[in-house]
Amino acid sequence: MQNNLRRSVWILIAVILVSAGAAISAIRFAPEMSASSELAGPGQQGWRLAQPVTYENLTIFPVLAAQDADTSEFATLDEALASGDATVTEQGNYLRRSRDGAAPQDFSSGAQVNQLVLINRGKKPLVLLAGEVVSGGKQDRIIGKDRIVPAGAAPLPLDVFCVEHGRWTGASPQFSAGNLMVHPSVREKAAVEQDQHQVWAAVQGDTVPIGGAAGVSSAGPVEAQAAPPRISPNALAGAIASAETQSYQKIYESSPIGASVETFAQEIEHRFDRATSGLKGERVVGVVVAFGGEVAWSDIFASSQMFETYWPKLLRSYAVEASTRPAVRERVSIEDASDFLRPATGHVTEESEPGIYRWREQSAGRVAEIELDALAPEPITLHWLRVLRAD
Repeated sequence: MQNNLRRSVWILIAVILVSAGAAISAIRFAPEMSASSELAGPGQQGWRLAQPVTYENLTIFPVLAAQDADTSEFATLDEALASGDATVTEQGNYLRRSRDGAAPQDFSSGAQVNQLVLINRGKKPLVLLAGEVVSGGKQDRIIGKDRIVPAGAAPLPLDVFCVEHGRWTGASPQFSAGNLMVHPSVREKAAVEQDQHQVWAAVQGDTVPIGGAAGVSSAGPVEAQAAPPRISPNALAGAIASAETQSYQKIYESSPIGASVETFAQEIEHRFDRATSGLKGERVVGVVVAFGGEVAWSDIFASSQMFETYWPKLLRSYAVEASTRPAVRERVSIEDASDFLRPATGHVTEESEPGIYRWREQSAGRVAEIELDALAPEPITLHWLRVLRAD
C-alpha cells in the first residue's frame, strides 16, 4: 500500500511539474503583442519588434536582437571606395596585367550602361547591396543585386542599373561613393524586378508606388507640429531631370525637395534614437517600414554595427519614399509588422559563389524576400530584405 501511495504522490508531482513547465513556456514564448512581437530570424537568430516610431505617413518598427554577430570582417562599398580599397570604373577603361606578367589587356571593348568593373584591393570581403548609388563615370549607377566580393578577387564585371537617363559623358571613368540608397520604389525594380526600363520609370515617378496609388487619404491621429512639404512624383522627377541630366543626387541637392527630405529624415532619426536608447541586452539590427496603412519594406542585418553603418542612407531613402506618398496617417499595428516578417513561401531562385556567398530570392504574389548569406569565415545571413512589390 505504501508503494501505491508513493507512486501516486510521484505521479501527482510529475503532473504538477509538467503543467508548471508548460505555463512558464507559454509565458516566455508567447508574443506580447501589446509591447513587442518575437520572431524567428534567419539562421535561428531571434528577432523582436519594438514599438513603432511614427511621423506623418511613415512608420518604422525597430527590429531588436539579443545576439549581435561579428561583422567586422566585412567592408561596405562606401567605406572601400572612400579609402581607395575598392575601385569602380567604366568597362573599357580598365587595363589589367595577367598573373604571369603578360602585356595589359582590355577588360572590355567599351563602356556599357548595365555593367561596370569593380576591383577589391582591400583586405576584407566587400558587401554590396542592391540600390546603392555610385557616382561618376558616364552616368550615375546603382548596384543591381546584393553580393559579396572577396578580398583580392579578380576584377569583377559588376551588374548595375542607370539612374541618370540623359548623360553619357564624364571627365573621369572612375566612380566615387554616392553615400545614397535609392528610395524603395526604385530599389524594388533593381533588386526584385531586375529591369532597367522599370528602374527608369520608377525614377521618373511613372509607376504605381509601394503603398498604393496616389491620392488616397485617411483620417487618423495628427501630430501637433507642422509637417514638411509633400513632394509630388512629378516634382521629384523634375528635380532629377534638371540641368539636362537625370542625376539621382539632385533629389538631395535641389531646394525645397532636399530640405524637405532632410527635415523628414531628421525628425524620424530623432524619434528613433529616443525610442531605442537605453536598451538592455538587445541591439537594433534592422527595421520594418510602413507607408500609410501598409507594411511594405524591411532591411535587417546580421549585426547592429552593420545596421548603424547603413542606417543614415536607408533612412533618407525611406524619407524620399514617404515624402512622395499620399499624406495618409493611418497606422499599422505591431501585429501587421509581425505578419510581414513571416517566412516566405513560393518560387525560390539561388545564386552562389562557392566559399564566398549565397544569394537567395523567394517570391509569392506581391511579396519578395531576398537573403544574402556569407559563407566564410563562417556561415551568416548578412542582409535580409523583404518587399511588398508595387501593384
